[in-house]
Amino acid sequence: MEKNEGKVPTIEETEGARRATGVSSIVAAARFGGVGVVPDPEVPAKATRRKFTAAYKRRILMEADACKHPGQIGALLRREGLYSSNLTVWRRQVEKETMDALSPRKRGPVAHKPDPAVRRIAELEKENQKLSGRLRKAELIIEAQKKIAEIFQTFGDQEEKNS
Repeated sequence: MEKNEGKVPTIEETEGARRATGVSSIVAAARFGGVGVVPDPEVPAKATRRKFTAAYKRRILMEADACKHPGQIGALLRREGLYSSNLTVWRRQVEKETMDALSPRKRGPVAHKPDPAVRRIAELEKENQKLSGRLRKAELIIEAQKKIAEIFQTFGDQEEKNS
């Protein structure tokens, strides 16, 4: 075997490597400085979650049930790009016999409707704090008025004594 030192490999030479490693010929050639960098069209920019319709799930389950020979289910799964766990989950959904068993469900936490009682309690607590603050101010004013009245009364008593 000859070593390929200093020579840029051709697309034909990298074809076997592409099949073995999954790297496209264009990307392999670009690594060696042969061609400008071109994004690999086989790789999506962002992975998206697949959603399967109920009709598709039923069709795949029927095809899987029709498989009689060893390896047919595996071939079906490879052809469709599915996992055996998909079949398991879909069969369980069918066993439940719910109307929407095979329809896709929204992922994530269940959105809760706000309870009107909780909102009302929050409003009342806020109003209670506001009124408590006003009560404290009123008590301070009354206390100050009492002290002022005492001062005037003692001042008035002293004037009467002096007269």
